[in-house]
Amino acid sequence: MNQNNIHDNNYWRNMLTRSALVLITVVIIVWFMPRTQGEKFHYEIDKPWSYKTLYSEYEFPIYKSKEALEHEKDSVMKFFQPYYNYKASVEKQQLNKFLQAFANGIPGTPANTRSVIADRLHRLYQAGIMNTPEYGEFASDSTRMIRLVKGKEAQSTLVNCIFSTRSAYEALLNDKSLTAYRIELNRCNLDEYIEPNVVYDKNKSETESNELISGIAAADGVVKTNEKIIDRGEKVSAYKARVLDSYIQETERRTSMSNAITTTILGQTIFVFILITLFTCYLSLFRRDYFEKPRSIAMLYAMVTLFPILVSLMIGHIFFSIYVLPFAMVPIFIRVFTDSRTAFIAHTTMVLTCAVVVKNPYEFIIVQLVAGLVAIYSLRELTKRSQLFKTAILVALASSAVYLALQLIQNNSVLDIDRDIHSYFAYNGILLLLAYPLMYLIEKTFGFISDVTLFELSNTNKGLLRDLSEVAPGTFQHSITVGNLAAEIANRIEANSLLVRTGALYHDIGKMTNPVFFTENQAGHNPHNNMPYQESARIVISHVTEGVHIAEKNNLPNIIKEFILTHHGKGLTRYFYIKYQNEHPDEIVDKTPFSYPGPNPFTREQAILMMADAVEAASRSLNEYTEESISQLVNRIIDGQVAEGYFSTCPITFHDIDQAKQVLIERLKSIYHTRVSYPTLKKE
Repeated sequence: MNQNNIHDNNYWRNMLTRSALVLITVVIIVWFMPRTQGEKFHYEIDKPWSYKTLYSEYEFPIYKSKEALEHEKDSVMKFFQPYYNYKASVEKQQLNKFLQAFANGIPGTPANTRSVIADRLHRLYQAGIMNTPEYGEFASDSTRMIRLVKGKEAQSTLVNCIFSTRSAYEALLNDKSLTAYRIELNRCNLDEYIEPNVVYDKNKSETESNELISGIAAADGVVKTNEKIIDRGEKVSAYKARVLDSYIQETERRTSMSNAITTTILGQTIFVFILITLFTCYLSLFRRDYFEKPRSIAMLYAMVTLFPILVSLMIGHIFFSIYVLPFAMVPIFIRVFTDSRTAFIAHTTMVLTCAVVVKNPYEFIIVQLVAGLVAIYSLRELTKRSQLFKTAILVALASSAVYLALQLIQNNSVLDIDRDIHSYFAYNGILLLLAYPLMYLIEKTFGFISDVTLFELSNTNKGLLRDLSEVAPGTFQHSITVGNLAAEIANRIEANSLLVRTGALYHDIGKMTNPVFFTENQAGHNPHNNMPYQESARIVISHVTEGVHIAEKNNLPNIIKEFILTHHGKGLTRYFYIKYQNEHPDEIVDKTPFSYPGPNPFTREQAILMMADAVEAASRSLNEYTEESISQLVNRIIDGQVAEGYFSTCPITFHDIDQAKQVLIERLKSIYHTRVSYPTLKKE
């Protein structure tokens, strides 16, 4: 009954977890999707209409294009006369100011010069003076006119008949009767008495211009109710595109109510919910183990969610073409960290989710599915930068080729093919190269490890492995041999050989702390001979905890630290335990001081390392290396590990274990085979 309750609890907990994943993913994706009402038609000029024959459900106007409206607006505004107010008070104020400043005459000039300048200023103000920056706006067109308001009357006046503050000052100094005294007049700063008296009337001007613009007709035709708009298969001309745009615009206007928006959101939610649910069902049926790894689930659902959000943002804010986005990154990342089938299913789910908001979903789906397949096929494993470069080129070429094929199918003339879009595929390939640096980010975010990182970690010429070869050369040679044996087993049972080999290289790095306490590093003297057995066991066991400490200090991935922790599992330091028990036959011996901290292996690769490590170490103690002795050793050690339950928590089968035994026997026979003795040369 208790087991049934536990099973039921696990079942409902798993169901709640998966339901929550689906709901959260759906909410996030739908939240960013653009809200557009009305019927959704996707069409392009000079391409066939791919929907059924369309009839108008109501009468609507054929709206002019934005370009046509802007052209008419520019034409109207070209002859528009802005309003300016003539302010007579400015002249009176400035003339009084001038006469007071030079009440005693202007130094160095005749007595009548003051009255001459006052008369010239009067004439300038009568003609009108405008602010120089405003006047400059009319300088390009000498025929421009303004509406000059004097009192209650408004007269059309040529701008050329009015002075700017600058030209008024120049006209004053250039007067024939004053040119002889130019130097003296310059000292008087006469520009201080020239102020604009023709001032822009913003309210009247904007009111008049708005009336002119409002008089422009927004439409130049009408479609009657039940009138045919376009036939199925008919080419969409520029005029037909304008009619269709008008129909959609009118439909959106008529349905721009809250219930229309609600319907749009409901449809988007149902569509995305179905796709994400199907993706979750695939994982539940065929990749159930991923749900036990939070990092795998987090990465998969993040990949499926990210690109629909980016597409929605680009569609909503009219950024670059969506074909610039490197959608093939999704299958690349998922293929590298999981498997190819999951990569394709996730990519398909993501593409179909994006397709609901793009302009041409048919072309988009085909192009992106082909790009994803090419990425998966060309990048079965990522071990070198050149592989990603090749994949980026192949994806760009495949996308461009497929889009070209679709254009040739839809267009009768090669000249009608859109060539600009193929440049987007080139940009897409360039952005796809970012997958290499982004892979490091994904590794750190979700706790994965890629083949590239494993290759870098397995380089024995630098880092910890180089230090290990110098500090503990015997342990280093042991690790290399164990790595080769473990990789051979992994290849035989289709496990991750690169991972287990890398883990084997680091599994004994803790021995660098006290290398002389381990047999493979000793040169005759054994320090354990004069030590209590518990102390010897403690030092030997400490190489596991010391190894984890060294790994953390050097920022090794968690998956490598797991190999260090599990390569002895919860086993005993059997040599010291048996020695102590033999010397204390009447004592009940506590196994705790002689036991490794564990845990036991929980992956196939960790189990492989445990078998290879134990067998390789024990093989050094054989008195003779025959096929029988090697076979007995391998079977005794591995059968003992199985009997102790070391592999009860990892998904390794008896068939896998049997294959591992065969590999170890074959490899040890090759390593320890007897050589043919060379004959000696007889002396004459």
